[in-house]
Amino acid sequence: MYQYGFWSVVIVNSLVFIIFAFSFVRPKNAIDWRVFGTFSAFIVALFTEMYGFPLTLYMLSGWLGRKYPSFAIPSHDSGHLWFSLLGLKGDPHQYPIHTISDWLIIGGLVFLAITWGFLYRAQRKNKIATTGPYYVIRHPQYVAFIAIMFGFLLQWPTILTLVMFPILVTMYVKLAKREEADSIERFGEEYLGYVNRTGGFFPKLKIEK
Repeated sequence: MYQYGFWSVVIVNSLVFIIFAFSFVRPKNAIDWRVFGTFSAFIVALFTEMYGFPLTLYMLSGWLGRKYPSFAIPSHDSGHLWFSLLGLKGDPHQYPIHTISDWLIIGGLVFLAITWGFLYRAQRKNKIATTGPYYVIRHPQYVAFIAIMFGFLLQWPTILTLVMFPILVTMYVKLAKREEADSIERFGEEYLGYVNRTGGFFPKLKIEK
């Protein structure tokens, strides 16, 4: 049975994630919109292949069919490519790869919601966000987005999303640097002190001298 073609599911899932992301990002300029647009394209491409049309599976069908004789394009489970490539058998949803991806996606969404609360309260007071996740890293919101995307790559890798992932990570890094430059101009030494004691995307390791 052909297990794709569920375009209503593609639309609903895409809208849910895009609207959720928009509620936190709130693009303010052309660069913000470009990053948000690329993230939205990642989400649409992902769900299109997950429920609409498995483009990656068709493009790789010749090689996959020769290497894995039991591989079947109409099967939804075939879209869990890491599962197939590792030669695993059974239900892909029952294996650690899928569990890890679920935790990354759900954890990323929860972490994003948590970080937004701290950032929102700081912005309302016209202060630097230095509490909660911001106490140890300066850009937890982007860490959350990257975790969500990486989780989806583990669960349902496609050619388009594999290409877009490093592009988006690069865009987030550049956006973070631009925001830091703006914050230094706005808060001066106070923000420089914050930079010195925190990491950007990972906690800063304190090395005892």
